[in-house]
Amino acid sequence: MVFAHDTEMALQAAATLANSALEPDTLESVADLDELFSRFEYTGRHERTRAELDEVRALRPRLYDLLTADRDRAVELVNGMLAEARALPRLVRHDHWDWHLHAVPDDASLATRFLVETAMAMIDVIRADELSRLDVCADDDCLGIVLDLSRNRSRRFCSNSCGNRNAVAAYRARQAASS
Repeated sequence: MVFAHDTEMALQAAATLANSALEPDTLESVADLDELFSRFEYTGRHERTRAELDEVRALRPRLYDLLTADRDRAVELVNGMLAEARALPRLVRHDHWDWHLHAVPDDASLATRFLVETAMAMIDVIRADELSRLDVCADDDCLGIVLDLSRNRSRRFCSNSCGNRNAVAAYRARQAASS
């Protein structure tokens, strides 16, 4: 594990949310938002409404900007996000999670919690000078965020689809060169 579990989960959620705006859009329904909420083990207020979905969808460009920013710009964005939400970090323990950070009340909007948890996770990334773990997909036709939490820092593609497409293209190129 590179970072604390809650940091890794928040980073994974942020990358997934930012990438959901790419074609095909994977956050179009309240059911899609429910799946994201459950998958990344969010707790607290979740209204399951179209308005909440629209508010979360509106975060995607901000998260993309943060996850692709250089270190100094990321600091500026994180500080702005935390100030905007009036974040006040505190340690909490609930469900199966041991002590971890929350920075807004559980009744804050889901969009606010996504934003603040991402900003809090980015604090760890910035302080550890590990922004190299965030990149844009190596597929020339994709702008997806790659979050590389592997030990050997070998992840280059945002999804299996992009990785497979590039592997097939490389295979075909080798076959054509050997013919």
